Amino acid sequence: MTSVKEFRVEAEPTADELGRGRFVFTDQYSVFDWGEMPDHVPGKGASLCTMGAFNFELLDLNHIPTHYVGVRADGEVKDLGDCETPPTEMVIELTQVPDLPYVGGGEYDYEAYHEDAGENYLIPLEIVFRNTVPVGSSLRTRGSPDDYGLDADEWPDESVDLPAPVVEFSTKYEEQDRYLGRDKAAEIAGAAELDRLEELALAVNHILTERAARAGFAHEDGKIECLYHEGTIKVADVVGTFDENRFSYDGQEVSKEVVRQYYKRTDPEWVDGVGEAKTRAREEGVADWRSLCETSPNPLPASVLTAVAEMYAAGTNAYTESEWFDAPPIADAVDRVREL
Repeated sequence: MTSVKEFRVEAEPTADELGRGRFVFTDQYSVFDWGEMPDHVPGKGASLCTMGAFNFELLDLNHIPTHYVGVRADGEVKDLGDCETPPTEMVIELTQVPDLPYVGGGEYDYEAYHEDAGENYLIPLEIVFRNTVPVGSSLRTRGSPDDYGLDADEWPDESVDLPAPVVEFSTKYEEQDRYLGRDKAAEIAGAAELDRLEELALAVNHILTERAARAGFAHEDGKIECLYHEGTIKVADVVGTFDENRFSYDGQEVSKEVVRQYYKRTDPEWVDGVGEAKTRAREEGVADWRSLCETSPNPLPASVLTAVAEMYAAGTNAYTESEWFDAPPIADAVDRVREL
């Protein structure tokens, strides 16, 4: 189980063949890598499933290979357009995910992972694409503006649009994600070619950015995850939702970044505790940083949960150009979260 969706296996993958399974989307949410938070956002799971299915079908129209099979509704596997109500289950192809041994000192045994994986495995990387660099972005710590095509000596005090998308690689299964140079990323990718992963990320980013603009959103950044099966790379996990990617509407974030920023303002003790625990874990070579965190997050007020739920529902309606949810217009929902 992940923090926001449950994972069901219907047919196990083998060394040679892909299997079959389902994501069951829940109303749970997670910020700062904490995992399940103390409350749920009503309707969030249906929103993520609907938006994710819409994007996978959009990628299929653009000849991007993915592991998406369809959504499950009324006991059947269907295309999203054949559903009368927003689905909460997505049917996918499955690949192998071997254990990634932790060897201590912040190091993991990727050689063992690939020995078990063979030619059918989930690539243990996240391929991140960025169209903007907001204040506080970790990208600012890894390079100067001119490294990314900007005509400036220092990073400005506001969000800046990049002249061209930037692709980065980070770890997926380590307790604390870390960004990687190309050589290390290529080693972790195994048989999968890094250039092909970058090509797929840029293609997905382009398609999602165009779709977002059509609906009035700015697509700021996101990621893909991929599987490798006997020479073919397919986009996996879920793509282009308000949890996976960052979107804004009329200058206001429309993503789980809203919740993240709310916790920074209202529960700084827990947010600081998370940061301190992650630092201690790195310094002490501890894999599970959560065991070092001495505080827990507070629940969200009911008014905040309602506003966030409306943001997810209204955003999905606007992005897909369909009235899946009984929700206010996107402009009204955005104004409400802007006031949190």
